[in-house]
Amino acid sequence: MSSSDVDLEAEKYEKHREAGEILAQVREEAAERVEVGTTQLEVAEYAEDRIRELGGEPAFPVNISVDEEAAHATPAADDDTEFGEEMVNLDIGVHIDGWIADTAITVDLSGNPDLKEASEEALQAAIEMVEPGVETGDIGAEIESVIDGYGYNPVVNLTGHGLDQYQQHVSPNIPNRAVSQGVELEVGDVVAIEPFATDGTGKVTEGNDEEIFALEREGSVRDRQARKALEQITEEFKTLPFAQRWLDVPRAEMALRRLKMNNIVHGYPVLKEDDGKLVSQKEHTLIVTEDGCEVTTESN
Repeated sequence: MSSSDVDLEAEKYEKHREAGEILAQVREEAAERVEVGTTQLEVAEYAEDRIRELGGEPAFPVNISVDEEAAHATPAADDDTEFGEEMVNLDIGVHIDGWIADTAITVDLSGNPDLKEASEEALQAAIEMVEPGVETGDIGAEIESVIDGYGYNPVVNLTGHGLDQYQQHVSPNIPNRAVSQGVELEVGDVVAIEPFATDGTGKVTEGNDEEIFALEREGSVRDRQARKALEQITEEFKTLPFAQRWLDVPRAEMALRRLKMNNIVHGYPVLKEDDGKLVSQKEHTLIVTEDGCEVTTESN
């Protein structure tokens, strides 16, 4: 089947669209709740519950990354951390039967509107380039150029990505800088483009905190709590990331530790900007069409 024969009305694309529609609404509602004095957990649980109310499921735990954090931060079950005068990135995902929409927005409480604008403008410029045959490296060059124009740096070791059923990160990768070896986008590709801008040098490294996990492989464990946790993970979350606070087992931390020791699950350490500088982020999911693209996570 040639790429021009892709049926963009097929059920999987309808589910991507439905997930995107729910997500656009939840993103706006959650962003409005980010204010000084509100807890991170309130916002995360509000968004996750609202996704379910509207008929979707969270594709991953709501990521709430603050200041130098770029990704993989989510509050623990007993976390009472409040927002201060900070730069806050909300990264939220929804799936319908495993078909995913992924979006992110920066809420700036820190007084750095230009940094927020840099990632927004870069995303808009990238979306305008998308069509069949465009190279991902050229999209990265455009993102880099826009962020550079604001006097900031893109985060070079984080990329946009393809989305597949129950798979949150598949090819093609969409870089946030110019690269010579890109791939051509094709009709029917579903991709998330997510520029990150920073006033640091533009690299992230892993911190020590880990609250998000995903199934690595099937396996068996002797410990009863770990077995119970594994049952819930394989039935409910499959290969999608989940939060420790989502597990309905006593001593979830211990159960997860056992599963990690057996290489059955892996964790996602929080990613932080190397220089401890601020990071902004903006992300949309889109479907590549014959004459451009359809953004599934745009607000109506």
